Amino acid sequence: MPMINVVFLLLIFFLMTASLTPPPPQDLTPPTADMPQTDPEAGTLYIMADGTLIFGATTGEDALAALAEADRDGPLPVLADAAFSAADLARLLPRLAAQGVSDIRLITVRP
Repeated sequence: MPMINVVFLLLIFFLMTASLTPPPPQDLTPPTADMPQTDPEAGTLYIMADGTLIFGATTGEDALAALAEADRDGPLPVLADAAFSAADLARLLPRLAAQGVSDIRLITVRP
C-alpha cells in the first residue's frame, strides 16, 4: 500500500476519534431544549448544580474576576447544570453585569 494511503487513513481515523469540543471541567448535566444544539467553546462559563462558577482554570469568585479580565467578543456562552434553577441564574445575572457581561448565550442539548 502506498504511503499516502496510510497517511490518509490515519488522518481519517484521528478526525473521527477526536473530540472537537472541550469537555466540561467537572461532571455536568446540561439542560435540554427543543432548539438547535450548541456546543461549549473556549471562554465558556460553567455553572455547577451547587452554584459553583468555573471559568477557565478558576472557580468561585476568582472565576468572576477572571471573567472581567477576559477579552471577549459577543455573548458569553454559559453552560449551567440542569439542576441549577432558573431563579438562581436570574440572581447571578447582576453579578455578571457587574463584570461587564451584557449578553449571555445558554448552551443546551436536544432531548
